[in-house]
Amino acid sequence: MKALIPSQKKKRYLFVKGKDLKENIEKAILEFSGTLGLSKCGLSFISSDSSKNQAVVSVNRESLDLVRASLVVFPEKMEVTKVSGTLKGLSKK
Repeated sequence: MKALIPSQKKKRYLFVKGKDLKENIEKAILEFSGTLGLSKCGLSFISSDSSKNQAVVSVNRESLDLVRASLVVFPEKMEVTKVSGTLKGLSKK
């Protein structure tokens, strides 16, 4: 199968580390950009492991900078360790 050009890829996958990620990621985006920003980013959780404090999150390509900025500004420590256009690329290290 032929690879997609970057303009056709709609999602980016983020590998995030931190505590209570399911609650804190949504709160961080909501506080930083409001309800409209949260709806535009198309946030969805692919996988989450609360024992290791890590999660894989999917966001729209256009709002990647907004999501990263909102995680940095939020008082709880969360860090994006890797960003990829595919889930397979995210698992490689």
